[in-house]
Amino acid sequence: MAKRRRKRRRKSEELGVIWEIPDALWERIRPILEDYWPTKATGRKHAEWRRCLNGIVFRMRTGCPWNHLPEQFGDDSTVHRWFQRWNRDGVMERIWAEMVSDCDELGGVSWDWQSAHGALAKARFGGIKSAPIPRIAASRARNAA
Repeated sequence: MAKRRRKRRRKSEELGVIWEIPDALWERIRPILEDYWPTKATGRKHAEWRRCLNGIVFRMRTGCPWNHLPEQFGDDSTVHRWFQRWNRDGVMERIWAEMVSDCDELGGVSWDWQSAHGALAKARFGGIKSAPIPRIAASRARNAA
């Protein structure tokens, strides 16, 4: 079976890497956030959502720890807190769908290519013990006292 060849784009047509949410996309995302968390006239003001979302995009693209976010995105714990809140309540899923649809319209999503990431590391503290280690012989060491 022959492979389908994708039409290659010229350099001028290629999409750039999204590091920050463009204005047109932000205008479509903002109503999602306002439905979730309506603004009030009184009380403490919430964080600037666009900065938080840009911080989340930066964190997802680079894989850096939350506490290493550049200062331009605001307080790292605030960005992380909004990310956790949006994930818990399904808002991030709606935002992600909107972002993907924007890229899909431009032909920027390659649906036939997938990648997985994994890591191997030492088992902390020796891992899970399945059974006690049997003693071989009595210890013949002298008492230090």
